[in-house]
Amino acid sequence: MPRFFIERPVFAWVVALFITLAGVLAIPNLPVSQYPTVAPPTVEISALYPGASAETVDQAVTSLIEQELNGAKGLLYYESQSNSYGRATINAVFAPGTDPDLAMVGVQNRIKKAESRLPVAVMTQGLQVEKATSNFLMVVTLSSKDGRLNQLALADYITRNIINEIRRVPGVGKAELYAAQRAMRVWIDPQKLVGYRLSTAEVNQAIAAQNQQVPAGMVGDQPSTDTQQISASVIVRGLLSTPEEFGDIILRANADGSTVRLRDVARVEVGGETYQFGARLNGQETAAVAVQLAPGANALATATAVETRLDELSGTSPKASSMRCRTTRRRSSRSRSCRCS
Repeated sequence: MPRFFIERPVFAWVVALFITLAGVLAIPNLPVSQYPTVAPPTVEISALYPGASAETVDQAVTSLIEQELNGAKGLLYYESQSNSYGRATINAVFAPGTDPDLAMVGVQNRIKKAESRLPVAVMTQGLQVEKATSNFLMVVTLSSKDGRLNQLALADYITRNIINEIRRVPGVGKAELYAAQRAMRVWIDPQKLVGYRLSTAEVNQAIAAQNQQVPAGMVGDQPSTDTQQISASVIVRGLLSTPEEFGDIILRANADGSTVRLRDVARVEVGGETYQFGARLNGQETAAVAVQLAPGANALATATAVETRLDELSGTSPKASSMRCRTTRRRSSRSRSCRCS
């Protein structure tokens, strides 16, 4: 074969030119990725045990889940973290080439075996299993230009209107809010609790019993008499919504007719759901959303899609004409800032 081309140099040059031309035409069709898929697929497991220490979380949650993960198909290793805020995070890394969807299903099936041994508080909060890369693709922040909206209001707006839209963008593996939305907070005074001879468990039980949705049924529904011509659904307002309503919860009713209410032993107010996270932009309070890339997704295409969706959402925000969005690029991440009034 080499002798054939040596004796026909013109033909060899024509073949070489055709190969070069084919390569030049193929360049625009080559895939372009800012972060090529070189890392193995990862499945992240997160759990929350409110009020527990890091040691308790490790013994009661993290260790039990780790025991069930051993032997999973394609699992290379896992790394776990248990912090003093009651949060457990386990990253299970699988062999390259493993289907992320099948890996996540396998992890979920193995976690099912450990659910019966996990604390009730953990199961109430729920276990989250997601497939996403370990590093952040971009950070989206929302702040108020005139400072009228504090971090709670901004986080509440993101939770209701923005973060779910970001999660639906193709290529987004996980979007985590680094702020706290509004929640009803009950601050118990231990001295008053002891004075009334009550316990924290009794307070929790009273709140759960008197703050729940009650199905009240219907009036005049079948079977009924022939003279009954009207039926109506009975709507009972069971869920409480204001601090005053929560303060009226009865903790104990005495034989003499007196009652001990929640406001007698605690301060009830609307505050943050959690105080673990906080974000600031140029010294100003802001709410941040960290976006992680899904395994196998294109970072450039995903970041562009997220920015496009944010531009669409900016038109529906309060006083959209005063909202200003800015995108800054860095070596390993992208940060986007939206300011509104």
